[in-house]
Amino acid sequence: MNPNTNIELVDVVDEDDHVIGVVTRAEMRAQRLRHRAVFIAVQHSDGRLLVHQRSFSKDVCPGLWDIAVGGVVASGETYDAAAVRELAEEVGVTNVAPVRIGEGSFSDEFFVLNARCYRVVCDGPFVFADGEVVSARWVNRADLDDLLATTSVMTDSVALLLAQGLIAVAQ
Repeated sequence: MNPNTNIELVDVVDEDDHVIGVVTRAEMRAQRLRHRAVFIAVQHSDGRLLVHQRSFSKDVCPGLWDIAVGGVVASGETYDAAAVRELAEEVGVTNVAPVRIGEGSFSDEFFVLNARCYRVVCDGPFVFADGEVVSARWVNRADLDDLLATTSVMTDSVALLLAQGLIAVAQ
């Protein structure tokens, strides 16, 4: 975030993750530019996964369910710092360090991004202070399979965390 203008700046990157420009978040979204993002799987100590419904005021995919907290890496910010920031902003977790579990790229009609994926084990409590999360719940594998089959879920986090086998959810 640029403190002088209150406009969020984002690094535009190439497929090799080299910065090739800096734009506003709005420009990145409007032009569907490749950027950096972080995804953090929050798991209970018993292996269940925290899923949440995105706010209806989000700039893309409002109201969809998501299997990871996270978001866009700000210009000049490291992936690790973004993971810590997003975890604190979205669910209020500040006492657990995210552990890097993988990376990848993703693209669809909404996003083109390079990602780093993380995992934390935290039983809560959770605080949804920034308004990005409408509701959240723990799911086991059967619940997750049902959610994926019956509900609109963010495809980027599913592709990066589940399809790559980066997380295992308790039965």
